[in-house]
Amino acid sequence: MTKSVTVRVPGKVNVYLGVGPREFSGYHELATIFQAVGIYDEVTVSAADSLTISGLGAFSDRIPTDETNLAWKAAELVARACGEEPNVHIQIDKSIPIAAGMAGGSADAAATLVACDTYWNAGIPRDQLDAMAATLGSDVPFMLHGGCALGVGRGDVLSPVMIRGSFHWVFATFDEGLSTAQIYEKTDELRGLEFEAEPEVPTELLSALARGDAPALGRLLHNDLQLAATTSRPQLGRVLEQGIDYGALGAIVSGSGPTCAFLVRDEASAIDLVVALKASGLVDDVLRTHGPVHGARVISTSR
Repeated sequence: MTKSVTVRVPGKVNVYLGVGPREFSGYHELATIFQAVGIYDEVTVSAADSLTISGLGAFSDRIPTDETNLAWKAAELVARACGEEPNVHIQIDKSIPIAAGMAGGSADAAATLVACDTYWNAGIPRDQLDAMAATLGSDVPFMLHGGCALGVGRGDVLSPVMIRGSFHWVFATFDEGLSTAQIYEKTDELRGLEFEAEPEVPTELLSALARGDAPALGRLLHNDLQLAATTSRPQLGRVLEQGIDYGALGAIVSGSGPTCAFLVRDEASAIDLVVALKASGLVDDVLRTHGPVHGARVISTSR
């Protein structure tokens, strides 16, 4: 019998995020390009008398430990699907910033789906896991797969995107997060009631990814939520400008923010930008990594 399962799962950046008008349902049609990046959480599922969650790592004090955590709901979904009681402990070793626009909560939910499927030896087909992921949140299906993908609908209908090579990223992070719901509301407010444009990813951006052309991709980074994020927190606009001044090929607010993502030419450029942003005093931390990387993967089991 399996005693514990550990799954590693990455964060993400939206290299393009187009947001349509608000629908009667309250949701927005999206057209986005996800890229999974090498900043990881590790989620371990083990035996327990009841469903519990605990946290480790830099953000452990901010991890919800009740049913508001998507990982809790993910465990219940898998348990229901395979006829088990959800009596597991979920330990989240967190490196992906919380409420930062990098899908940290969605990543943990995806990791929990994979971990519980393995823990209970459920053998749930991938298409069923995808469907379960979509009920948890728009970003969760992508976090299962990773890599680079086009997301439409609410972002949960995925198609693989051709990509050549690896892209180097620097992320400026902040201790205080932003509410995704409030950023969408602010976007609607700034646009007004007459906004009707449907989102569409430019073919030039897809071509830049397929060529591995970082300078071209840097010029094409786009996020329809960025104005709302920088209006809500003007400091973000200054950080984006500084990143460009320090040599980034492109700069963008990641998702609903507040994390600012900078595409750079190579690892040496990334190191230089990390030093410059840390010295600026405008950010709380700076991370460097690359993408794309794999989605949620089992890295260890204990029997």
